[in-house]
Amino acid sequence: MSVLAVEHLTKTFPSGGRTLTVLDDVSFSVSEGETCSIVGPSGSGKTTLLGLCAGLDRPTSGRVTLCGVDLTPLDEDERADVRNRHVGFVFQTFRLLPTLTAVENVMVPAELQGAADVRSRAADLLDQVGLGDRLDHYPSQLSGGERQRVAMARAFINRPRILFADEPTGNLDTETAARIEDLLFDLNRTAGTTLVLVTHDLELADRTERVLTLRGGALEADELREAKAA
Repeated sequence: MSVLAVEHLTKTFPSGGRTLTVLDDVSFSVSEGETCSIVGPSGSGKTTLLGLCAGLDRPTSGRVTLCGVDLTPLDEDERADVRNRHVGFVFQTFRLLPTLTAVENVMVPAELQGAADVRSRAADLLDQVGLGDRLDHYPSQLSGGERQRVAMARAFINRPRILFADEPTGNLDTETAARIEDLLFDLNRTAGTTLVLVTHDLELADRTERVLTLRGGALEADELREAKAA
């Protein structure tokens, strides 16, 4: 079953009196539980594509169907509701709220849904990522790797059907990045979540079952491969 379907997606921007095409007629689908990476040179449209897939932006033309919902006719509030019900995010820049503790940051998406027993679920997730003793620490009191682990716990709090990760190890040193990668795949495997990952790191991409290569805004290759063991 397809959890993400992208049909003839095009995104253009006005630029100095002409039109800049960032994505050009991109189509693919991702099955439930699949791990998929999007690679390509800088400026190839990777992050733009991820944002469109997640409903963070609208395409110029084409269609995105996310968890069975056609995003095309939805306004921003309706797309946000789809994201909060079905989607988890991990960004390069962590995006934690500085005035909230680690456990409060993890709780935010579930509280927006009105879920019950949120604090204990958030504490359990932080324990899973090795931060059970850091629940009441603020982001400024955590290292970069610890902040990204908080962000990953937050991404899984609503038990998402699909997780979008944009350069999740881009701000981390090599050793910390390796630990974060292991954790990401472990959490994803345990939850059975579909993973769509943007990365410039081809070794990280090799850990996914499928690799999409963008070049000049177009889908140059779509390869199924045997993912390397996590």
